[in-house]
This record gives sequence, C-alpha cells and structure tokens, in this order.
Amino acid sequence: MKWKITLTQRETQIAELLAWGAAKKEVADKLDISPRTVENTARNIYQKLSIQKATELSVWWFCTHCGVSMDLSPFKQKIIAIFFLSMIIPFEFYNSFDSDKCLRTRRVQTSRRAPGRKQHNY
Repeated sequence: MKWKITLTQRETQIAELLAWGAAKKEVADKLDISPRTVENTARNIYQKLSIQKATELSVWWFCTHCGVSMDLSPFKQKIIAIFFLSMIIPFEFYNSFDSDKCLRTRRVQTSRRAPGRKQHNY
C-alpha cells in the first residue's frame, strides 16, 4: 500500500464515500454520475494505491485523513480499532433494525369447517 499518493478531487470524493462503506451505486447517485464512472475511478484509485479491496481503501483513508499512524504498537492499534467499532456498530445496528420484521409473527394455516358438516378427504 502506498501512503504518499495524491488523488484528484473526484477520486478523493469517491474514495471517501467508499471508505465509509457506501456502495458504488450509492456513490453514483450521491455525486450524480454514472455507476460506470465510479467503477473506473475506483479501479484507478486501487491501482494508484496498490490495493485490491475496499477494506484496504478504508484503512488507507482513515490512516491518511484521520491521523492514525500505521506504526502504532499492536495495543494502540486495538484501542483505535475498538474506538472506530464503537462508533460504527450502534449506527449499523440502528439502521438494520426493522420493527416490522421483529414484530411479525408466523402464521399457521389451519382449516376450519362449519359445525355439523363432515370433512371430506379426497
């Protein structure tokens, strides 16, 4: 991973949104550009940084823009990771909570017959 890379203004916008976890379609909608443009720009960003995954882009973004040093001790790295997780997990939990899914009960289909009538099995 290359640390001292300068991105263009558009690459910076796209890299930031992707680093925060936005999907390429969401980035395209937010920036009012084509999803294909986002894919091409993301490919260029990955190539410039010598990375292959979105998680590596997130690491690069937070280390270069939030003052996190990659030369930290493992203990300090864990503390920072816990800090970021404590910020992200409640947000993800809140967004994934769907009251309709939680309150929905399973319906059991039963057959009812009128009183006094025989049930026919065909």
